[in-house]
Amino acid sequence: MNCLGIETSCDETAAAVVRDGRTVLSSVVRTQVELHRVFGGVVPEIACRAHAEAIGPVVEKAVADAGLKLADIDLVAVTSQPGLIGALLVGVSAAKSLAWALGKPIVGVDHIEAHLYANRLANAGFGYPNVGLVVSGGHTSLYHSRGPAEHERLGATRDDAAGEAFDKVAKILGLGYPGGPIIDRLARQGDAKAVEMPRLDDGGPDFSFSGVKTAVLYKWKGQNVGKGRRPRGAAPPRPKLEDLAAAFQEAVVDALVSKTVRAAEERGVRMVGMGGGVACNSRLREKLGDACHRRGLQLYYPPLDLCTDNAAMIAGLGSALFEMGRVSTLELDAVATR
Repeated sequence: MNCLGIETSCDETAAAVVRDGRTVLSSVVRTQVELHRVFGGVVPEIACRAHAEAIGPVVEKAVADAGLKLADIDLVAVTSQPGLIGALLVGVSAAKSLAWALGKPIVGVDHIEAHLYANRLANAGFGYPNVGLVVSGGHTSLYHSRGPAEHERLGATRDDAAGEAFDKVAKILGLGYPGGPIIDRLARQGDAKAVEMPRLDDGGPDFSFSGVKTAVLYKWKGQNVGKGRRPRGAAPPRPKLEDLAAAFQEAVVDALVSKTVRAAEERGVRMVGMGGGVACNSRLREKLGDACHRRGLQLYYPPLDLCTDNAAMIAGLGSALFEMGRVSTLELDAVATR
């Protein structure tokens, strides 16, 4: 079965063809990073317009790269939630139009669950049950998964997502956008122990990154930043940029690692999966890998191109949902939040 997947939840226009839920025949992603870089973050209206312009050519290329014609597509899968509502509507509208024109079934896919499924595309040994960590610009959540579409959410962020915190800290430090890759590179040159940072593990499954983000702001710009007051006496010296980046990253990674490993041990599972754009972070991969190895847990994560937003994960999960009989209708609508 050839499934065409479409993904437009945020700022990547993506289409892919996956065969039998596991074999990626093609994956095309048109990024909008350069459009949003000047603003330091995603501007929804610009994102929506860019999706509308790109969706047709991206779908055509995905089908052609797979060596197929539209008539060879058996199923259309599309991200229907969560995300920017206008961006989602572009993808959902395109998918419904294709499904209607081709006379093929359509399946709406949850973007977060698809990030978990990406591990099945890349790792033959990945199975269930497992504990999965989805960590991206918009989401930081922990799940206990018993199947491709059987997920119990254990915890989530109370404020900023991890990727959002990386972007905001990069903006505070004047490093540019997107912040995650920049801080990852810079932190390799720094000493995380040189700057004290608040630790984020309270023993529960939820995450919070606003405190460490504020700590970076105060250490870089001073305690009274934004209050219009001059500090008494000499201002404390700024830490080295590389050390501050390393300390921030280490605090975020420590929280992600400790809560994920604890959740796996509490649920009695031996398998851990990770997905989302922040799963590209080299320090997170290293520390979570070490922590899982020490506890006899098996860690899986996709290659970089399947961590960031892509349509292959949508097509893969869409195929699994179809096999389970969870088919949508042409009344499928976009939903901004879960």
